[in-house]
Amino acid sequence: MDPVTRARYEARAKIMKALAHPARLLMVDELSRTGERCVCELTELVGSDMSTVSRHLALLKGAGLVEDEKRGQMVFYRLRARCVMSFFKCIESVIACNAQSQQKLLT
Repeated sequence: MDPVTRARYEARAKIMKALAHPARLLMVDELSRTGERCVCELTELVGSDMSTVSRHLALLKGAGLVEDEKRGQMVFYRLRARCVMSFFKCIESVIACNAQSQQKLLT
C-alpha cells in the first residue's frame, strides 16, 4: 500500500476510534442537536466527572470531530462536521439489518 493510501486509512481509523465509546457518541449526538455545549453541561449529560468528560472531548478534538472556544472560565464545544450524523444513520441501518437477521434465525 502506498504511503498516501496508508495515511488515509490511518486517519479514518483515528476518527472511528475517537467515536468508539458510548459517552463520546452521546456527546456528538448532543452537539448535533444543540449546536454547542459547555463542558459542565456535557458532564451533567454523561454523568461522569469533569476530568473524564474533558479527556473524552480531547479525543474527539484530536480526531477533528469537535472544536472548542473558551469564553471566560467556560469552554464550549461544537461539531466541526455535521456529516458525522450521516455516519450514525449508516450505523443504525447496520443495527436494523443485524436485528432482521437475528429475527429470521429465531423464526
